Amino acid sequence: MPREWDARTYDSLPLPHLRWGRRTLARLPLRGDERVMDAGCGTGRDTEGLLDRLPAGRVVAVDGSVRMLEQLRERLAGRLDRVEVVRADLTAPLPFAGEVDAVFSVAAFHWIEDHAALFAALHSRMRPGARLVTECGGRGNVTAVNVAVADVLGTAPDEHSWEFAGVEDTRDRLTAAGFTGIGVRLRPDPARFEPGAQLEAFLATVVLGAHLDGMAQGDHEAFVEAVAGRLAEPVVDYVRLEISATRA
Repeated sequence: MPREWDARTYDSLPLPHLRWGRRTLARLPLRGDERVMDAGCGTGRDTEGLLDRLPAGRVVAVDGSVRMLEQLRERLAGRLDRVEVVRADLTAPLPFAGEVDAVFSVAAFHWIEDHAALFAALHSRMRPGARLVTECGGRGNVTAVNVAVADVLGTAPDEHSWEFAGVEDTRDRLTAAGFTGIGVRLRPDPARFEPGAQLEAFLATVVLGAHLDGMAQGDHEAFVEAVAGRLAEPVVDYVRLEISATRA
């Protein structure tokens, strides 16, 4: 299962994920009565927008983090009659009944190393003709941050916690899983923060978690400060991988 998150801190941050969610949702054609999977739903920020687009529909909210799903239930209290909350590994058989009319996802798939298994698992729960519309970190994502981490640790830059896929390998994986009408692009989209506490909180909660998981608690603050101090400016150099496809 994916790593656990500090969901409350995550939800309090000025996340660039908000504009990614709006942008991705705008690419998803909906009538309003569909059943849609929010794959890697996190704390439910984007699930809220999805529910607004589905006045007569339902959402299957899937994530691997218990804390994220707890925060989602709190955020969506009063609307859970139209939300099926599922804790699951997105690369394994998905434990809910029936098929969905679409799959939507924001800022989740780069945390999954096996994209071939991911696309196969999603495809298996989509009805024929269902749309897949997603975005995540793509090739070149947070390169400057990884260089700063390597400088602090005295190692080579490493993307060990992520799969930042490119256009052609993503097309190939989607095709192999049975998708057609495939559109894939990379979009540079840097996010600027206030230097100091805001940048460091964002790095610690969103970007550096996998490194911090392997450190003693007492070393976290100094490590995050050191990484932030090695960035040329208070910017996280995001590159987004945008995907649209149809289940054949």
